[in-house]
Amino acid sequence: MAQLEVMISGGFSGPYKQMLPAFEKATGIQVVTKSGASQGSGPKTIKAQLAAGVTADVVILSREGLEELIAQNRIIPNSDVDLAKAPLGLAVPTGNPRPDISTTKAFADALVKAKKIVVPGSTSGIYLIDELFPKLGIKNQLTVQVTERGSQATAVLAAREANIAVQPSSELVNIAGVDYVGALPSDIQLIQTFAAAIIMNSPNQEAAKKLIQYLSSLNAAEPIKHSGMNAVR
Repeated sequence: MAQLEVMISGGFSGPYKQMLPAFEKATGIQVVTKSGASQGSGPKTIKAQLAAGVTADVVILSREGLEELIAQNRIIPNSDVDLAKAPLGLAVPTGNPRPDISTTKAFADALVKAKKIVVPGSTSGIYLIDELFPKLGIKNQLTVQVTERGSQATAVLAAREANIAVQPSSELVNIAGVDYVGALPSDIQLIQTFAAAIIMNSPNQEAAKKLIQYLSSLNAAEPIKHSGMNAVR
C-alpha cells in the first residue's frame, strides 16, 4: 500500500479531515498527517520543521507561507494548487454576548472593550499585529496573547482565558466552547488562500498528485462550505 506524508496548517484542516477517509478508501493510499503553522517564528512552523529534517510529500498551508517555501526551492515547480479561501473572522467563548462587528469602527470598539484578545502567530496574526491594529490606532489599548497555532488560540478562548479570538473563519467554526460571530468588515479583511503543493524530491509524487486532485475536486465543495470557507472558483 502506498503511503503519503502530509504536513498541514489549521486553515484547511476541517475540509481535509472530512475528505481524507474517502480518499484513502478510494485509492488505497495510506496518509500520515503532520501539523504545522503556515508562518511565524517558532519551531512549529511548516518551514522550520522542513528545515529541521521533518519529512513530507505534500504541504497544505496559506499562500503566504507557501511562497516562502517556493522561494527556498522546497516545492516542485507548478505543483501548487489553490484549494479554498477563508476570510478572517471573530469568535467569543460560547454563551458570551456577540459584539457588533458590522463596521470597522464597531470591530475596533469591540476589541478595545474586550480587553484580552488571542490570535495565532501565523499569517493572520502577523497581519493583525503588524498592520491592522496599528492602522486602527488601537494597538496600545489591547492585551493580545499570541499562540503558535490557531488551535491553541481557540483553546484559550474556549477556556475563557480571552474574550475574543480573531483568525481564519475555518479555524473558528465547529469548535467546541467557541461561538463564531462572523467575518471582519470587507475594508479591513484579509482573505487567506490555502493551497497544496508537492515537496521537492518527494518519493511519492504520483500519490501526492492524486491527493491534491481529490482535495481540489468537486468532492471538496461541501466540506469547504461546512468549514466556513469559500471555493477558489
